Amino acid sequence: MLRELNSRTKVIVQGITGREAMVFTKDMLDYGTNVVGGVTPGKGGMKVHGLPVYDGVNEIDAEVSVISVPPAFAKDAVMEAIEAGIKLVVLVTERIPRKDVAEILEFNREMGEETKIVGPNSLGVIKPERVKVGMIGGSIEATRKAYTKGNVAILSRSGGMTTELASLLTQQDIGQSICVSIGGDPMVGTTFQDAIIELEKDKDTKGFLLFCEPGGLQEELLAEYIIERGISKPVCAFIAGKFVDSLPGRRFGHAGVIVHGKKGSVEEKKRLFEQAGVIVCETLSKIPEVVEEF
Repeated sequence: MLRELNSRTKVIVQGITGREAMVFTKDMLDYGTNVVGGVTPGKGGMKVHGLPVYDGVNEIDAEVSVISVPPAFAKDAVMEAIEAGIKLVVLVTERIPRKDVAEILEFNREMGEETKIVGPNSLGVIKPERVKVGMIGGSIEATRKAYTKGNVAILSRSGGMTTELASLLTQQDIGQSICVSIGGDPMVGTTFQDAIIELEKDKDTKGFLLFCEPGGLQEELLAEYIIERGISKPVCAFIAGKFVDSLPGRRFGHAGVIVHGKKGSVEEKKRLFEQAGVIVCETLSKIPEVVEEF
């Protein structure tokens, strides 16, 4: 569904009557996203920015849902979207109990994984100058300044750094095909590997730029996948948080930044990436000259 996402895609917002959701819904509309309504149980019949509000997801025809609800209600909201046949769920809610996330992902597997889940703790997905899903990029003015249409796909574990990387490229006249804030939690729906497998077939994407962090095994699993199966498009990665390797037993930043020995360490991620042929940039300033060759 990441590949198919476009300005005609029908998007809904679950939790649309919440303060945060009302703000980013307006930004999505201003960007040209085809938001067709929202869902808040018990508030059906209301209007938000002129959009109809429904009591349930199954009352409205849509392909994508942005979910912004309190953590305690996130599991039920995602499961409702899956049961309603939503193709892409962007889960922006943070601090969801890990047990609930595990149950969400297992439920999606049981349902045949027809729904792609981005997040939790994601800022969203954007195809510059076409469609913006979620709060990625912030205000409409900031979004238009940072993101420009092009051929580099940005995949980032940090929501804020998704925009920073796009802005860095935009300043060098390098546009982006799609930018995905995959979420900084230890357990997420769409991983680096999942996104790259899908987007490798995207005709608008010539290469990938990854923003990586210590902790978890996403980078290691991606490297192993590339080593075993290969990849047809170049990959560049920046791995933040090198200082974490020198301070074992401590935890930093995102909930996913947990290192056990060499597992999850920047050193191990870099070693495997280089073995896989991924270009690892030591500084952010090196990124534009690398991806310019894509």
